[in-house]
Amino acid sequence: MGSLPNTAAEAQQLDLEDSSRTERVQWLINSPEPPSLWQELVGTVKGSSLTPGKKNSSSNAKGKHAMSFLRGLFPILSWGRNYKASFFKHDLMAGLTLASLSIPQSIGYANLAKLDPQYGLYTSVVPPLIYALMGSSREIAIGPVAVVSMLLSSMIPGLVDPAIDPIGYTSLVFTVTFFAGTFQAIFGLFRLGFLVDFLSHAAVVGFMAGAAIVIGLQQLKGLFGLSHFTTKTDVVSVLTSVSKSVKHEWYPLNFVLGLSFLVFLLVARFIGKRNKKLFWFPAIAPLLSVILSTLIVYLTRADKHGVKIVKHLKGGLNPSSVHRLQFNGTHVAEAAKIGLISAIVALTEAIAVGRSFASINGYHLDGNKEMLAMGFMNLAGSLTSCYVATGSFSRTAVNFSAGCKTVVSNIVMAITVILALELFTRLLYYTPVAILASIIMSALPGLIDFNEAYRIWKVDKLDFLACLGAFIGVLFKSVEIGLLVAVAISFAKVLLNSIRPAVEQLGRLPRTDIFCEVDQYPMAVKTPGLFTLRINSSLLCFANANFLRERILKLLTQDENGTEETAKDRVQILILDMTNVMNIDTSGILALEELHTELVSLGMKLVMVNLRWQVIHKLKLSKLVEKIGADGIFLTVAEAVDACLASKLAINNV
Repeated sequence: MGSLPNTAAEAQQLDLEDSSRTERVQWLINSPEPPSLWQELVGTVKGSSLTPGKKNSSSNAKGKHAMSFLRGLFPILSWGRNYKASFFKHDLMAGLTLASLSIPQSIGYANLAKLDPQYGLYTSVVPPLIYALMGSSREIAIGPVAVVSMLLSSMIPGLVDPAIDPIGYTSLVFTVTFFAGTFQAIFGLFRLGFLVDFLSHAAVVGFMAGAAIVIGLQQLKGLFGLSHFTTKTDVVSVLTSVSKSVKHEWYPLNFVLGLSFLVFLLVARFIGKRNKKLFWFPAIAPLLSVILSTLIVYLTRADKHGVKIVKHLKGGLNPSSVHRLQFNGTHVAEAAKIGLISAIVALTEAIAVGRSFASINGYHLDGNKEMLAMGFMNLAGSLTSCYVATGSFSRTAVNFSAGCKTVVSNIVMAITVILALELFTRLLYYTPVAILASIIMSALPGLIDFNEAYRIWKVDKLDFLACLGAFIGVLFKSVEIGLLVAVAISFAKVLLNSIRPAVEQLGRLPRTDIFCEVDQYPMAVKTPGLFTLRINSSLLCFANANFLRERILKLLTQDENGTEETAKDRVQILILDMTNVMNIDTSGILALEELHTELVSLGMKLVMVNLRWQVIHKLKLSKLVEKIGADGIFLTVAEAVDACLASKLAINNV
C-alpha cells in the first residue's frame, strides 16, 4: 500500500522529465535559419571595416566616428597622447643602437638582393617611418631582411639579369615591392590573414633553416672575392660554382679579412648572449667591423692587392621611383607572382616576430592591422626606391634588449640612416665586400633553430615532414619549390585528417552523466543494447561521408576482438554524437540517409545528438529529421541514453 504514492510520484517525475526533454528537442528542431553564404561574406567584409557599424546623423557623432577610424588606421594617435618624455630616453638609445646594426646589415642585404648598396639604406628609411604611424607592435624593427632579399635575388634574375640590365632589374624589384605591398594591404583590409597561415609554423622553421644555409653559401662569393658566380641558389650549384671559381680568381686577402671579422662578430654575439647587460656589444660590432676594415683597406691600399671594395655608394635622400614601376611590360604577371610570394613570406616573419615579443610584454598584436601597416609601408617604399621590407628578428631582439618603449625607436633609426646617407656615404668607398658577407653570415645562426625542429619531431611527425620538406626543397632546388613542398605537405596533412576522421565509441564515466571515449577512459561504462559513437570531424562531406558510413557499419558488426558476429541481435539503437560536426553537404546527408535505411533493415534505430545550427537546418530541408522522428533527436548524449533505456524497458515490459 505504501509503495503506491512513491510509484505515482516517480511516474509524475518521469512525465515532467519527458516533457522537459521534448521541449528542449523542440528548441533544437525549431531553431531559426542560419545566415546564408552571402550574408556571411557581407558580414566578413563589414567586420573588416575600421569604422564603427552604428550610424548617427549628429555632427558630433560623425566626428567621433571619423576620429575612431583614424585611430584604427593610425595607432600612433592613441598611444601618442600618453607618450612620456621618460620614454624618449629609452627609445633614443634603442634607436641609435638599432641604427648601428641596421646600416651595415642593410648594405649587406642589398648586396644579397643584387642591388646597389644605397637601396638597402633607402629601405631602412621610408618603411620604418610609415610603420611607426600605422603599426601596432612596440618592439618590431623594420627594414630589409636576409630571407626576402635572397628570395628576390633567386626569382627575379630569371626574368632580368642584373649583370646585363641592372636598371631593368632594379625597376622590376620596385614593381615586385609594389605588388607585395598591394597584396599585404588587401590581406589586412579584407581579413585574409588565414592565407599567411598556409605556411605552418613547422614549414617556417624548415624554410628559415634552409634559407639560412643557402644565404651563407652565397656569401662565399664575397668572402673569397669571386667575380663569376652562379645565379642559382641550390646548394649543389653554389658549391660547384665555388669550387670552379676558386681555382682561378681566389684572393687570399679577401678571405683572411672576412674570416677574421666573422670570428669577431660571432664572439661578440656569444658575449652578448652570455651577458645580457652587454647586449649593445653584438649590436655595434657590425658597425665597428665596417669602420675598422675600411680603415685597414684605406691605410694599406689593400684594394690594389685583390681586396674587393664597395666603391661608390650614392648618398642623399630616397629618390622617387614612381616612373620606374613597370605595369605594361612582359613580366607583369611574373612580378605579381613574386610579389605575392614575397608578401606572404615577409608577413609570416613579421607577424611571428611581432607576436613573440608582444606576448613577452603582455599585449595583443592585431594581425590584420599589421598586414595593413606592412602593405602601406611597402607601397610607399616602392614609390621611394625601396624594396620589400618587413620585421627583422635579429634587429627586433636588439631593439627589445636596448629597452625600447614604443616604435619611436624606428623613427630614431630612420633619422640616423638619413644622416648617414647625407653625410657618411663617401666614407664607405673602401669598405671591403668580404665584411658585408661576414655581417650577413654572422646573423644566420639565429635563423636555424635545432631545438624547435627537435620539438616538432617529438610532438608531430607529419609537421616535422613539412619542416623537412621545406628545408630540403630550399636547400637542393629553390625557394619557391621549398615553399610549395611545405604547403603541399601541410595541406596533405589536413586532407588526411579530413578524409579519414576518427569515430570513437563513448561510455559513461562512473557516477556522472559525462560520456567520453572508452579508448582514452577505460573506466567508462558502455550501455548494453546501445552503441554510442562520436564523429570527430568538423565537416561531414563528399570527402569523408562514405568512409564514415562504412566505418560505423563495420563497428556495429564487430565484437571487441574485431571478429564478425551478429551484433545486431544485441545492439538495438545507434546513438551518433554530432557535437563536432559543424557543417554538412549533400553527400554527407545522403550517407546519413543510407545509414538510417541500413539500420532499419537490421532492426535498429538511429538517434542523433547535438546537431549544430547548419547541420539541423540542412537535415530539415532534406526531410531526414522527419524520417528519423523527433524522438530520435536529442541535445545531449546523457539525455539520449536515458530516453533510449526508458523506451527499451517499456518495450521489454510490454
